[in-house]
Amino acid sequence: MRIADILSAIGTGCFVWDNSTGLCTLDATAARLFGLAPEETTVPLEALRPRIHSFDYTELYNIAALAVTEGTVAEALLRTVAEDGTVVRTLRLRAALADQALEQQDTSDLVLYGLMAETSTAAPSGAEEDHSAALPAGPRVELGDPVDTPAGQAPAAGDRRRSREEFLMGAGQVLAEAETTADVIRTAAELMAGLPAADFVLFGVRGDRLVPLGYYGMPSASHRFFGDVPLDSDYPGAVVARTGRALYLGSPDEYRRRFPAAWPAVQPYDRRSWAYLPLAVGGRTIGSWMITYREPAPFTPDERYVLTTVARLLAQALSRVHIQESQRELADSLRRAMRPARATDVPGMSLASRYLPTGGGLQVGGDWYDVIPLPSGHTALVIGDVQGHDVRAAGVMTQLRIALRAYALEGHRPDAVLSRAGRFLAELEAEDLLSSTARDAADRLDDHRFATCLYVETDPATGTLDLARAGHPDPLVRMADGTVLSPSVPAGPPLGVDPAADYPTTRLVLGRGDTLLLFTDGLVETGGHDYGTGWERLREALGSLRPDSMEKLADELIRTMHGSPPRHMTGTGLAAGPGTWRSGGREDDIALLLLHRGEGARPRRGTVRRNVLTVAQSEPVRVADARHQLRELLYDWAADEQAEGAVLLLSELLTNALLHTEGDAAVTVEMTGPPGSRVLRVEVTDSSEELPHRRDPGELAARGRGLLLLEMLAESWGVVPVGRGKTIWFELREDARESAPSPAEPVG
Repeated sequence: MRIADILSAIGTGCFVWDNSTGLCTLDATAARLFGLAPEETTVPLEALRPRIHSFDYTELYNIAALAVTEGTVAEALLRTVAEDGTVVRTLRLRAALADQALEQQDTSDLVLYGLMAETSTAAPSGAEEDHSAALPAGPRVELGDPVDTPAGQAPAAGDRRRSREEFLMGAGQVLAEAETTADVIRTAAELMAGLPAADFVLFGVRGDRLVPLGYYGMPSASHRFFGDVPLDSDYPGAVVARTGRALYLGSPDEYRRRFPAAWPAVQPYDRRSWAYLPLAVGGRTIGSWMITYREPAPFTPDERYVLTTVARLLAQALSRVHIQESQRELADSLRRAMRPARATDVPGMSLASRYLPTGGGLQVGGDWYDVIPLPSGHTALVIGDVQGHDVRAAGVMTQLRIALRAYALEGHRPDAVLSRAGRFLAELEAEDLLSSTARDAADRLDDHRFATCLYVETDPATGTLDLARAGHPDPLVRMADGTVLSPSVPAGPPLGVDPAADYPTTRLVLGRGDTLLLFTDGLVETGGHDYGTGWERLREALGSLRPDSMEKLADELIRTMHGSPPRHMTGTGLAAGPGTWRSGGREDDIALLLLHRGEGARPRRGTVRRNVLTVAQSEPVRVADARHQLRELLYDWAADEQAEGAVLLLSELLTNALLHTEGDAAVTVEMTGPPGSRVLRVEVTDSSEELPHRRDPGELAARGRGLLLLEMLAESWGVVPVGRGKTIWFELREDARESAPSPAEPVG
């Protein structure tokens, strides 16, 4: 005789409930009990939902989820209803998991094998509800009362169910906002205020031991009763962590009987009931949760379900914050590696630095800066940006920073330092590609990293700056009176793109009272501004801010460009204070360096603006850069025609110096005096001792007009021999009256 025949004879049907396929298979008896034709059939779960009381349908998932967590058989009372919503019969169901791991807590793929039979036991009537209304498709996990609640208590049952739903929804919301383990423990303590429990301990698995993560409700003197224990011990919390199954101990006698070895340790704490629940995430148990009660607790199915749900939420929160805390620790280590190991002073100059990580994710990136004392007595300033905002970018940045420092300390010039660093990065990426598996090779090719960099070697005694640039943003110079210059530094390609690339060196002079700003693109690309508009905002901010120190200027620049910064980091320091990980929102990290040359002795004639640059014989295109910088210096000159004349004369003198000599040309520009009556002096120095000669060029001559232009446009000019070379200079005197319209001309 078959078992199916025996079950059919006693009115018991068999079913397979499969959430993964959305189907339910019924034998003939089970089909009859659901009001279908009495034959074996497979129907969609959606077709059964209108035949089941809505309260019982959701409660079935409560009971099933509890059975999944505790590894027990699910038992429930289920009412079938007619099309008009009236109850037809009450069924008693018993169901077991179909070869599923006990740690599984997601009912979306739940598969149950079960039996059902009609019973006369009353289930909650819920008569005031509309049972004929179809529920949304898919499983619903809602909280309700135990299935054996008397029918007369249905209204109160609905109120309690809604109250518990609100409680668990609120618990999920507040735990989702926790960012540290302390936040999780504090939130759990607030949640326990709504439960009858007295206190609790959260345990975490650390290797082969179970260690307490936090306590609630118990005095510090009692913590010794619940310290760390071996994971293989007979302590209930360890048993739960090993098996992933909850334990409920309703009385001291039950505790002593089931765990005699652990009882002496907890007996002095004087509690009457205990619940131990696993903290499991993704089928992996990460700890356990012990809850104690001063009075005996019945641990009804509904109470167990509430505790199980809260335990699941706690486990998810702990797992998430553990990852975040690990990332923060890694990020801190990477940032410590990024910044100089010790503060570096530059004699006669003030230095300020800042680094701000990105606003989300791991909060590390490829931006860095460095300050390197060189054997020559000079100081190197380095700022750069490795492509990407992830651990790989931070790792490449760290290796590149070390290589740059090593090349600088070997005494190489800026162009040589960047050339060697470019080859190093290209070889590093090539070695990484070769060491990758064939499957990863394509990904590595797509993930090739390059870096931009600006290297500055400064002579503190003279203010001379030798710069080399690898695809990095140009620096900015603020003069003593607030004038902002943007010196054009010729750039080679980013490091790692072309191993054979050259990086020309540009020489500037930082005058007394001048400030040099080096920065990464994250400073200017912000808040909907593209690079161009951000650049202009930065120039305006640098020229208008007047703090009394470089440290304050660094903060003000970031505040102007990005609003109030959530965290500033300087030197080897870390975050500014508590809560610095909570805000942000920037898509790029930021690094900046400020170098200020002290006032010292004022240059001759009370100079208020001074600029010095060198144009190499091999870079005649830099004549245009010299014209651009002179225009920036004369931005507020009273007479525009006079300013354009000065630019024309500078271009003529520089071009002649490069054409008629074999060396480089140096340009010095000085502006002295009060606005409206200033004197501009421009000097061009070359290596030739041959003095200029006046010529009388014809109308079609292409050259020979240099001295004629000087006589026509300059108020005074001259030639001064200087060692092995000469300096040609000219002066213009500002006259505000020249910028006013002639009385004979109409105004407006």
